[in-house]
Amino acid sequence: MSISYIITNWSSFTDWCNKNQGILSIYLFCLTLFLGWITGFFSSLMRKPKFRIRTIEGPTFVCVFGTGREHQGYDVHRTGVALYLAIANVGSAPASIIDVEVGYRWAVAPFNKLWWKHHLFRFWLRKQSISLEDFQVSLGDEHTKYYPFLTQKSHISGQAIDNHLDVGRSTNGVVYFEQEDSFGACFPVSFNLQTKLKVRVIDSFGKSHSVIIQVPRVTLMEARKYNPSFGRTLSTLRSEDEPIELPFDEHGNLIPPTIR
Repeated sequence: MSISYIITNWSSFTDWCNKNQGILSIYLFCLTLFLGWITGFFSSLMRKPKFRIRTIEGPTFVCVFGTGREHQGYDVHRTGVALYLAIANVGSAPASIIDVEVGYRWAVAPFNKLWWKHHLFRFWLRKQSISLEDFQVSLGDEHTKYYPFLTQKSHISGQAIDNHLDVGRSTNGVVYFEQEDSFGACFPVSFNLQTKLKVRVIDSFGKSHSVIIQVPRVTLMEARKYNPSFGRTLSTLRSEDEPIELPFDEHGNLIPPTIR
């Protein structure tokens, strides 16, 4: 392509632009609108919430307790989980906290059906339990600190916290779970009385935000220092006996009834 050809065509193009300035202005205006719409569309698609999750010092622990019954020579037990969570929206769009789920690996023997299902993959508690009392701690001199719930109403104030998180906003509260009746080693794996949990928070867009944390495993007596009704939700609803302590060895294994 010769230079003279380029110059001739460029002159023709500039002449056409000079003669059709009105039409060209309309074309440029429409193109600007279209590009602006495309940019805004993709920008809105990229805006999404992102929750940062962590635990706060307080009622954050796992507890395995007995029901007082046996099944095929094994204690029937339940696992209670309390988590005091702080959740911050560090994304680019507001969202609400809809639900919280907790997953952990069972301490079952390897390579059987339960090991493949609930150790290699996690066992999930997807529905929170209603706590019969507020989580609390005594500060002495007849003063008590009450911890807010994350998703249920307080028994003391009758109010629930606002779970709608604008960008940059955070909230905190306690979530509580009770695992259904189990027996044998169908409880969370613990090493040095520490249990690893995966916490999953579901937002109002249906997106999940996860974090893996490590929490202590405590006795029923220790758990009830934070809530006198810890472990009583299912037994109260079913009119069952009071939950009891279970004996564990120094490695965190449940001692069977036959060798106690």
